[in-house]
Amino acid sequence: MKHLRLFAAAALIAMGACAPAATVTPTPTPIPQPEPGQPDVIAVPPPAPEELISVVPDRWWLLDVERDGVYGAGVDRAYSEILNAKQPGREVVVAILDSGVDITHEDLDGVLWSNPGEPLDGRDADGNGYVDDVHGWNFIGGPDGSHVDEDTYEIARLFAACEHLEAGVTSPARPEPVTPAQCEVIASDFQEQRQENEMILLQVRSIDATVDQVMAVLRQQLGTNDVTVERVRSLAPVRNDVRQARQVYLQLADQNITPQDVKDEVERLENLLANGLNPAFDPRLIVGDNYADKAERVYGNRDVTGPDASHGTGVAGIVAAERHNNIGIDGIASSTRIMVVRTVPDGDERDKDVANAIRYAVDNGAHIINMSFGKAYSPFKDVVDAAVRYAQERGVLMVHAAGNDAKDLATENNFPNRHFLGGDTASLWIEVGASGWQGRGQLAAVFSNYGAGQVDVFAPGSDINSTAPGNTYESASGTSFAAPVVSGIAALLMAYYPELSAADVRRIILESAVPLRDVMVARPGGDSGEVRFGDLSVTGGVVNAYRAVQMAERMTR
Repeated sequence: MKHLRLFAAAALIAMGACAPAATVTPTPTPIPQPEPGQPDVIAVPPPAPEELISVVPDRWWLLDVERDGVYGAGVDRAYSEILNAKQPGREVVVAILDSGVDITHEDLDGVLWSNPGEPLDGRDADGNGYVDDVHGWNFIGGPDGSHVDEDTYEIARLFAACEHLEAGVTSPARPEPVTPAQCEVIASDFQEQRQENEMILLQVRSIDATVDQVMAVLRQQLGTNDVTVERVRSLAPVRNDVRQARQVYLQLADQNITPQDVKDEVERLENLLANGLNPAFDPRLIVGDNYADKAERVYGNRDVTGPDASHGTGVAGIVAAERHNNIGIDGIASSTRIMVVRTVPDGDERDKDVANAIRYAVDNGAHIINMSFGKAYSPFKDVVDAAVRYAQERGVLMVHAAGNDAKDLATENNFPNRHFLGGDTASLWIEVGASGWQGRGQLAAVFSNYGAGQVDVFAPGSDINSTAPGNTYESASGTSFAAPVVSGIAALLMAYYPELSAADVRRIILESAVPLRDVMVARPGGDSGEVRFGDLSVTGGVVNAYRAVQMAERMTR
């Protein structure tokens, strides 16, 4: 989420180096309401701090508001007060549909799902069509072991299809269905996105140039290349250029932005314009499938890590990093195995791959499917809908991230979603917004999408520390990291209470959320004033494992 903060920083620096130092203030069919729970869970919010917290609490997403004073997910309390004398009743499989996972990570290698019928021997031993799918499958890899790394946004693919339609060209490689009427809207949206990102790139390049000058001044003043926040803050400069350099550096530092972050953002935007929003770019030939055949099931390769597994590795760690191994972090769910299904490139995932990934997960025994991705267009939504129905008919719970555009999903599209083209909705689906650690007025993360009838519940999603490739750990934010908090709680419930169905687990998670409907919070986006937290989701609550386990205990007596 740093690119959002960088955009804010562009405006800040544009006001001039003499601006006051920044003060960071921790800032379509309706979904049916959950059925009344029997027996009841706690009906009123527990006591909670009214003042904002200024520093990220350690492991905050695992803490409990009643016991620890932080709106975490109550995981530590669930284990210490209720589950400490219990043993899991079964092993739960959570499929991570994502960019890939570092399966050699020290905190994940012990929780990987392994296909019991598939030894690594170059054959399709279990006859499921996927050769050597030992820990999952990669639907965006080629038969020669290569990978799709960067891909286009769906809007660019549709724009290319419109160009072919206008030219009267039939292109099997560009099968997205478009009409002339749709193309008017698509062209407008595409041009708007390109122009907006070109403008942002100019701003961030300006920031980068300013930061280069700032760092040169500070290195000279400090007499060292090792420029740190502490050293810069201790300066009492007389010269105006040093004073301005100090101010700009600290403005960025207060937003947790480093000089390298600025350079990374320049690179991200350059790649976005060169690839993601470039209608001429098409890496699909790498995969080697018949892309126009949406019924095709078997393609890809066995390498579930891929070229950049950062995102998926973080998601997997939140769900099930090994607990109490004195390494790194503790995942939420014990007795859980991670099935890796590589589906998401650096760009928009494709409907065909999403549908096949869901089917693969279901057919190979996943109980929960975590989907921390989304896009604004879905040209083959019918194919994805069929896969979602397939999962639902087989009792698999699907958890999806609401997205990071600070938009109301009542008026903005985010795919995949629970709404079928026929008008009905998936009942085994949880749509998750991201909550923050700062306190009651900042419950909704500034970046999170929301929707009174579209987002089911909020979960911790800001500054979550999790696993990263190469036995490392990183902090990140996004609804991508709120969704696995919910998947982890669902897996915890399924493991300790195996008699519960997926529908039971969904109901428990929603009905046990800490009820905060009437709390006034800053609307996501940061510039739209306050809103009732209950107007941002179906439940008006934040997930809580402790309360969920309490309810599960009562339901299974």
